[in-house]
Amino acid sequence: MKSAREFVDNSMSDAPVRGFLHEPDGPAVHGLVLTHGAGSNCQSPLLVALAGAFCRAGWAVLRCDLPFRQQRPHGPPPRGNAERDQAGLRAAVAALRRETGSRVFLGGHSYGGRQASMLAAAEPGLAEALLLLSYPLHPPGRPDVMRTAHLPDLRTPALFVHGTDDGFGSIDEMEEALRLIPARSELVPIAEAGHELMTRKNRGELPGLIANTFANLVGG
Repeated sequence: MKSAREFVDNSMSDAPVRGFLHEPDGPAVHGLVLTHGAGSNCQSPLLVALAGAFCRAGWAVLRCDLPFRQQRPHGPPPRGNAERDQAGLRAAVAALRRETGSRVFLGGHSYGGRQASMLAAAEPGLAEALLLLSYPLHPPGRPDVMRTAHLPDLRTPALFVHGTDDGFGSIDEMEEALRLIPARSELVPIAEAGHELMTRKNRGELPGLIANTFANLVGG
């Protein structure tokens, strides 16, 4: 496995791609775009560990910063930025497909995963499948504000990985939400994990577990 290298693609001037590309030693079996949550960036420990696990399995992985994070190093995305962040994910998928010539999958943590799922619901052929980490089903303590409106339109297979102690949605709430999705979807509960998913106890095994489970879902 090669060292991750900085990756820049400006072919879409309104949605430049910035991040790090992990390349396997041989030809990539698949490509995966991974992005971050509202309070983080593509250097988050979870994304770095996952990229390594997928890369060791022969995948090319692009960890990328969403457009809002490229504009500001700290703080949440500004209100009304979702469309631009989705454009950034669209550009990242296209860039990785050009780079590898392989099937490309799309994933993200929290806010990044939500934007990935909304983009895939609007553009079903964009990515082969989705990897959604700690999907923010509702704001903590606000189960009356469900972020599920687009799920009945989601026709892209999806793997949801969710902590049993995640304040953004319980496992029961997640299971109910997945029933809205017409495409194949699976939920992997992570015991004693919160919204960040990776804990001191599971950090050694979690990345490999996610990579293996997602590979089984997509058949490769």
